[in-house]
Amino acid sequence: MQPNDITFFQRFQDDILAGRKTITLRDESESHFKAGDVLRVGRYEDDGYFCTIEVTGTSTVTLDTLSEKHAQQENMSLDELRRVITDIYPDQHQFYVIEFKCL
Repeated sequence: MQPNDITFFQRFQDDILAGRKTITLRDESESHFKAGDVLRVGRYEDDGYFCTIEVTGTSTVTLDTLSEKHAQQENMSLDELRRVITDIYPDQHQFYVIEFKCL
């Protein structure tokens, strides 16, 4: 079985497949992705493959510069996005935005 290149929490799977979630915020350990990369996507909980995405762009953002646009691309409110990010990455302030589309 081919390994997945990136994983998402299962709770985001439906939004990704429906095109409602079009970015992901990651820490430095996943800052190597670049536009044009085609990635196998799996669920974090069981590493089960569920789709393939193409990276359409990358940028950096800080917790303080997260915007309503980022929240919309994540399919959540800005307050919810900040809460989710600080839960996943406590004590981190800079993040890498990976924009993507499902293939």
